Amino acid sequence: MRIREWQDILNDVTERDVDPEGWRAVAGDRAGGVGEDMYLAHPRAGVFFLKTYAKNPFEVRGVGARVARNLDDEIGSFLPDRDSGGRFAVQSPPEDEDHAESVAKRLETVVETHADAPTTPQDFFDDVMDALESPAFGPMAYDQYDRPDELDDLSDRFEEADDLLNADLEDLIETDEVDRGFM
Repeated sequence: MRIREWQDILNDVTERDVDPEGWRAVAGDRAGGVGEDMYLAHPRAGVFFLKTYAKNPFEVRGVGARVARNLDDEIGSFLPDRDSGGRFAVQSPPEDEDHAESVAKRLETVVETHADAPTTPQDFFDDVMDALESPAFGPMAYDQYDRPDELDDLSDRFEEADDLLNADLEDLIETDEVDRGFM
């Protein structure tokens, strides 16, 4: 396991050549301190673990690692299924003005299509993410005020990674002289 800056881990996620709709995530407060924990997983890409905190209202800092090369049934049981209520997406900005215009036209078509036909929020979200060319999206279990139980289960499963990432994140927090989070 190689610990890296959290943005590098997200870059790994976006560069994976896997079905973008196959991603699942669990996130919530860190168990002991400032910040949040997040697991991103895909059956063919593996499991990624991020620990982040808000250095200030404009800057997020953190660390992460790939903690498993594949998503087995045991780990998958801690992640939300397709019908879960929450959603997440990892986005990359358009490459240039022409690409932005093309994406905007596709998005407009999706919105018009869903406005004229019966649809579900989940289908609408999936179609919007396809139009935006999102490299990773799917269901997410998230609690902005606490920790989902699944987050504790995953932290127990990846206890060594949790300890190592916590130590690195605590070093960042100490270096940045951040003693508490923002509410």
